[in-house]
Amino acid sequence: MDVKILSNEDAAYLAGFIDGEGTITLSRKHKNENRQLAVTISNTEKQILDFCLQIVGAGKITRKRTSKIHHTPSFTYAIYNRQALTLLKQIKPYLRSYKVKRAKLILENYIALTPRNGKYTEKMLIQRKEFERLVLNTKSI
Repeated sequence: MDVKILSNEDAAYLAGFIDGEGTITLSRKHKNENRQLAVTISNTEKQILDFCLQIVGAGKITRKRTSKIHHTPSFTYAIYNRQALTLLKQIKPYLRSYKVKRAKLILENYIALTPRNGKYTEKMLIQRKEFERLVLNTKSI
């Protein structure tokens, strides 16, 4: 699915939600894989995440495991890789937390340092690791 073109209001809403409840990161799905771009939002109100999925038009919602019986069930909306890049381009002007720095680094470098075929030269691997370090070390103070 393609990411929809967001209205300014929807882009600002999503940016605020991601600033407060979300994550912009590079994560691994499996231990030995390279990190991939992930934009996620976790919440106990699934209808809010359903709205996010509806306005973005891509991504998925999963139910998180509860570790204790008294914990409220929660859900995560997630979008990955190139679809996440398309979303970041639209919401970046509205981000206000440290996540704007992460989005900027990712938008400037992710495509060049992530070959579609997954084949990295030695130089690209070094650059990729440095890029990952810069992104993951960009945190709130």
